[in-house]
Amino acid sequence: MSASSKHRVLVVDDEQSIREVVARLLTLRGYEVVTAKHGFDALLLLRRDIPDVIISDLNMPNMSGFEFLSVVRRRFPQISVIAMSGAYRGNSVPGGVIADAFYAKGMVHLETLLCSVGDLIRTAAERADAHEMESAPVWIPRNGKDSHGVPYIVVTCTECLRSFPLNVTEETLPQILETQCLFCPNTVRYIIDFSLSVSSPPKQIELGAPTEKAS
Repeated sequence: MSASSKHRVLVVDDEQSIREVVARLLTLRGYEVVTAKHGFDALLLLRRDIPDVIISDLNMPNMSGFEFLSVVRRRFPQISVIAMSGAYRGNSVPGGVIADAFYAKGMVHLETLLCSVGDLIRTAAERADAHEMESAPVWIPRNGKDSHGVPYIVVTCTECLRSFPLNVTEETLPQILETQCLFCPNTVRYIIDFSLSVSSPPKQIELGAPTEKAS
C-alpha cells in the first residue's frame, strides 16, 4: 500500500474530462479522490469530510474558483490548496488567488501537479499554522454603480461585521486589497470579483497522458 493511500484529495472542475483525468491519475498513485463540479458542490462535500488537499479550477459557473478558495481559506485553513487554470502562464500563484500552489493547464505536465500534491501533504502542518495566522481576504462581488455612475462595492468588516461602500476606480485582474473599516480600527483585506474578465482558452487544454506507475 502506498504512503499516499491515507490522504484524500478533492478535485473541483466544471469540465468532466478534466475531473476524470486528474482523479484517475491521483487514484493510480494511491490517493483517495472525490470530485465536485463547482464551488457550491465542493462546499457541500466539505460539510461531510475534510480532504488533505484541494485542486480547484478558477473559472467555473455558480461559484468561481476564486471565491471558493477564499471561502476555504477562511473556513478550513488546515486544507492545502492548488489552483489550476489555462488562463495563466508560469508556476507562480496568480495575484488574488488564495492558494498554496498553481498548475497551468496544458502548459506543464501532470507530473508537476502530482509533485505539488506530495509537497503540500509533507508540509501540511506548517502551512496550516501560517494560514491560521494570516487573515484571509473576503471575496466581494461587483455591486453596480451609484447615482453618479461610479462603480462601487460593499465591504463587510470581518471584525465588527458592519458594512460600508467603496468606489471602484478601475477593473483589474483579481488582487488582494486593504481598506480601513469606517466603524472600527480593523483593516479589511478583500478581493473584488472581476473573474468574468478572466477566461480559459476554449478546448485547448492538454492535460498530458497520465502514467500508471504507482509510487
